[in-house]
Amino acid sequence: MITIIKSISRNLTNTTFSVANRVCYHQGLANFHSGTAFRCEATQISPEELKKQKNDRTKIIPVETSMRYLQSSAYKETYGDHLVWEQYRRNHKGSIPPRKTRKTCIRKGVISTGNPCPICRDEYLVLDHRNVALLRQFISPHTGEILSYSKTGLCQKKHFDLKVAILRAWDFGLITFDVPFREFDLEEYYGKVDNK
Repeated sequence: MITIIKSISRNLTNTTFSVANRVCYHQGLANFHSGTAFRCEATQISPEELKKQKNDRTKIIPVETSMRYLQSSAYKETYGDHLVWEQYRRNHKGSIPPRKTRKTCIRKGVISTGNPCPICRDEYLVLDHRNVALLRQFISPHTGEILSYSKTGLCQKKHFDLKVAILRAWDFGLITFDVPFREFDLEEYYGKVDNK
């Protein structure tokens, strides 16, 4: 059985050291205690490989994991009380931003730009109709409309995915929306009514 050890608890050894990126082969002992035998081989990861692993977006994150992430302390530490897109600033040439954002931030499964959009930069933010907490951040609280990509800074591909997810959530009834009340002038249909 091959295990990758990220950290070793203090009950295994008395000395503290970090076992980063070491592949360990368990020797067959059932219980882990100070006498457990490991044969470890240190593997060195180059900075280029580490950067590729960081920018790799081929791994599919389940929606349930994304929903748990939005409730976690890691999310609170990263974004605080702000919305996902509030602290993002588009990187463009000159003082006037282009009308449209880039087509996509991810090409061939790798982040292809130095400043990806708010959804592409965090791999645990998954756009799906069930992830209501994330979708509500992109809906205007005043009008109930989907916020524009020029305001949120999303790339065109993720903005399209966002629109599809919000429309599906509206169809499934997971997100409510207000239908404007219209007053009709019935005199146009029935004519004037004479009261005698």
